[in-house]
Formats: sequence, C-alpha cells, structure tokens
Amino acid sequence: MDLFSLKGKTAIVIGGSKGLCKGIATGLSSAGADVIISSRKQNELDSAAQEISCATGGTVKGIAADITSVSACQELVDRVASEFGHIDILVNGAGLNIRKSVLDFEEADWDRVMDVQIKYVFFMGQAVARHMVANNIKGKIINIASLNSELGLKNMVAYVAAKGGIRQITKAMANELSEYGIGVNAIGPGYFETEMTKPLFQDPENVKRFMSRIPVKKIGVPEDLIGTAVFLASHASDYVVGQTIYVDGGWLIN
Repeated sequence: MDLFSLKGKTAIVIGGSKGLCKGIATGLSSAGADVIISSRKQNELDSAAQEISCATGGTVKGIAADITSVSACQELVDRVASEFGHIDILVNGAGLNIRKSVLDFEEADWDRVMDVQIKYVFFMGQAVARHMVANNIKGKIINIASLNSELGLKNMVAYVAAKGGIRQITKAMANELSEYGIGVNAIGPGYFETEMTKPLFQDPENVKRFMSRIPVKKIGVPEDLIGTAVFLASHASDYVVGQTIYVDGGWLIN
C-alpha cells in the first residue's frame, strides 16, 4: 500500500548498527527508504549497512558520529542533507543504561545517562526538525522510549527517569512541530534481548518473571518493532500525534 511506502524518503537511524535500531533500520529500508545508520564505530556501521542492504536491496550507509555534543548532531544532519539532499525521517535511538542502586548512584553516572538519553535525543531531534522546517519537509521524528517510561524498576533510577522524559519530550515536540506538518511520536519497547539488556536474560529467574508478565509468552526480538516503526515513519500515521506506542507483548495490561 502506498500509504505505508517510504520510497523517495531519507531516514537517519541513530544507534542503527545493532540491537533494536538495527531492526528498525531494516524495516525502513524494506519499505523503500534510503537509510543512514549512525553510531560511534565506523566498522560496526559498515558491517551492519552491508547486512541490511543485502537483506533489503536498499541503499544503506553508515556514518560514524558521537552525538554527545550539539555540534556533532548538527554536523551529522548537515552531512546527510548534503549527500542525500533531504532528511524525511529520524529515529532517535541513542541509549545508555547504568545499573546501580538509588543509594549508590553517583553524579557522574546520572549526568552520563541524562546526556545521552535526554539532552542529545532532544538536540538531535531539534537539528533534524530545523532542517525539515527550513526545507518545508513534512517529516517524521520517532523517539525511542521504553516500557520503563511507565515503570520504576529497581537499580535503574536514571534510565527510568530519562525514558519518562523522552515520553514528555515527544509530547512537547509534537505540540510545536505539528503546525509544520512534522509528526513526532515514540516507540516504547518492552523486554527485548539486546546487548544492553543481555545481563537481565542471563538470570533464569528474571526470564521466568518476565514471561509471567507477558501475555504473548515470548521475549521481543528487533523484528517485532518493524511494523510500528514503518507505520510511524509513513503517511499512515499522519493523524497520530505525540503518542508513545508500547510494543511490549502486553506487559502493561497486567
């Protein structure tokens, strides 16, 4: 259906060399978008770009960027705009978690999580939004929230605070950018096994507990996010504004 087609679109996927965002990048490429994946390590990006391109037949390029500065966010946007002409979709997937007790959490840890999960998610979104407004692009910004945008799990105080913040940033950005035809929404993944969450799944008791809360009785895999990502990136979601869509196998209904 043309409503879900991303042909002629250019998408940036932050964190697209691995994990959930690699799955999302694969889905956007399958729907027809030219996809730029970005993270810090060029070798990982090159490998992922080749893998995705071979799977989808699409144009996929890796551009290394450490977006822990506002200037780096702008430089990435400028480079993509220069090479591809326009940016229509941003998947804002930068992520970091430090697992410590509330009693043991240190200021440096707090600042590090907040910088990656809140500060630079916002400024990356701002840089892309400015490009869209300046070029009259009716684009899409998709932030990656989490099941933990709603929960307050132990030993994750900064992460849950940041993910709750992403949910609110998504609402505020959507409220302002909708007048320019820019759609801003978020995806809230549930329990997916990735490199970041691997320690959780090494404990059989954790797996048992997770499964008891998930009605569909399976742990998520990156491919489970593709449908939601393509929907939010396409014209099919033009009347969906400021929402966080939870892809969690039903966890939150329990």
